[in-house]
Amino acid sequence: MKVKTILVSQPEPKENSPYFDLSEKQKVKIDFRSFIHVEGVSVKEVRTQKIDLNDYTAVILTSRNAVDHFFRIAEEMRYTVSPDLKYFCQSEAVAYYLQKYVVYRKRKIYVGQRTFPELGKLIKKHKTESFLLPSSDKLKDLVPATLDELKVKWTRVNLYRTVVSDLSNLENVFYDVLVFFSPSGIDSLFKNFPNFKQNETRIAVFGNTTVKAATEAGLKINILAPTPETPSMTMALEKYIKEVNKK
Repeated sequence: MKVKTILVSQPEPKENSPYFDLSEKQKVKIDFRSFIHVEGVSVKEVRTQKIDLNDYTAVILTSRNAVDHFFRIAEEMRYTVSPDLKYFCQSEAVAYYLQKYVVYRKRKIYVGQRTFPELGKLIKKHKTESFLLPSSDKLKDLVPATLDELKVKWTRVNLYRTVVSDLSNLENVFYDVLVFFSPSGIDSLFKNFPNFKQNETRIAVFGNTTVKAATEAGLKINILAPTPETPSMTMALEKYIKEVNKK
């Protein structure tokens, strides 16, 4: 079956997205919808974790959500963030986003390349610090494993959670391809539509953990990324569309 419509389970991207180029080049309709969203936990919930922000000399920031919720909870707890606090950011994107809250050139900011183990190399050089790791309720095993291996003093604090979005208005809307980037997206699909049947719908997934979640949910995976041939989802979609639409 030809592909005419695609639903990407993420917020609509800004200008110059490769999805817009794909839509135009292959003459397919691409819609965007967040299947999951983030909610901050309350100060009361944070206090039950017995965390005193004054006890930490460094904070590890793995995402923009971590940045937002660290400063949100600091404000709500009336905690004045010390100008001496050190920031360890997993990527340049996270470090750049930090400027929303601090004067960049006046703070001690350490930036990883992209992956957490790469950031770990910087953390290792500052083993005397006491690290706070703001996180969601879902944390990749790699993160605590890396920190434990480094034998640094660190504490995790859950400041936000990933929750299922309400997709009820999509109940009678059908797409040729559904695109997923996380196990949470797969979980959201079945929580919103417990009786979902794949039928002729093609499923596109990104990453090994998403593949595992989709397979365990009984879905047939038709499009997979990243691969050596198609390192991005848009490339994988384009390859598939070219193959099925030329028939």
